[in-house]
Amino acid sequence: MFTGVLDALSQDLAIDLGSNTVRIARRGRGVVLREPSALALHRDGRGARRLIATGAEARQMLGRVPMDIDVIRPIRDGVIADFEAAETLLGVLLQRCGAASLVKPKAAVCIPAGTTEVERRAVRECAEAAGVREVTLIDAPLAGAVGAGVDVGETHGNMVVDVGAGRSSVSVFAMGELVSTRAIRVGSEALDEALIRHLRAERGLLIGPATAEEAKQQVGAALLWGPNPAEIEVRGRDLSTGFPRAYTLTVAEAAQAMSEPVRAIVDAVIATLERTPPELAADIGERGVVLIGDGARLAALDRAIGEAASVPAMLAEHPGDAVVLGALALAHHHA
Repeated sequence: MFTGVLDALSQDLAIDLGSNTVRIARRGRGVVLREPSALALHRDGRGARRLIATGAEARQMLGRVPMDIDVIRPIRDGVIADFEAAETLLGVLLQRCGAASLVKPKAAVCIPAGTTEVERRAVRECAEAAGVREVTLIDAPLAGAVGAGVDVGETHGNMVVDVGAGRSSVSVFAMGELVSTRAIRVGSEALDEALIRHLRAERGLLIGPATAEEAKQQVGAALLWGPNPAEIEVRGRDLSTGFPRAYTLTVAEAAQAMSEPVRAIVDAVIATLERTPPELAADIGERGVVLIGDGARLAALDRAIGEAASVPAMLAEHPGDAVVLGALALAHHHA
């Protein structure tokens, strides 16, 4: 009876521990929190660390803080890189979305494909330490497919491409099972880094990650199509003079700068298709590929994949939220 009362009082949650963004969804309410996966800690003279900021506030401090403040991103490729910092971050975020109440919540936590047993245990223990009473681990590829509206239970083959921050995965589903998955360590951060490298090497301009991300969102593209005159003024440090300088970045130059990581993502799709059983590959050729993840928002990435792999490709309606929403649906189904 006591367990039944606990179940009634606690909230069912889904948690997506992304390298860039932590998302929390609640049953009946959808996504209730999206916060950058970052926290800022002040180090005193004895090495003790004190929390001073989390989420968006901490992200804004990157590259702008004195030596005694560390801005930490405790989650890498969906697994825990700094346990203590991840526990602190998740605990604060659970409180922020009203989930850390008198009765601890139950939660489904997403796990990337190919994670080891040690990594899975670390995620489970981190969530429990942060205030989750009962943890269910859900495979992120399956959750992403469900959250994107793909009917994974049917006999036809379906392909989902998840472009995350640190990695991208290509997954094929049929009859409710993951038939194959391929992950590469290329994601939205690699696109930002490609822009930074290009401007440094070709234009003698050093820009930071926040500037690169904004430029990618404004004029980034996987390929050029039709007349697209968009451009953005980026500001950084001139490497020859050391002084601040502005530069006008066009869509054409941004597409050229990001061509290598885009090609890696496209090649992963093609390689997965080549290893997919013929009948399922034929289904995918007819039904198309669904793109999820924040990185999938790169303009024309769907077009680049579609043209190179000769399959229809489309962006999910809510690409960034697909994994956490799918995990919530799967957790409710299994409950």
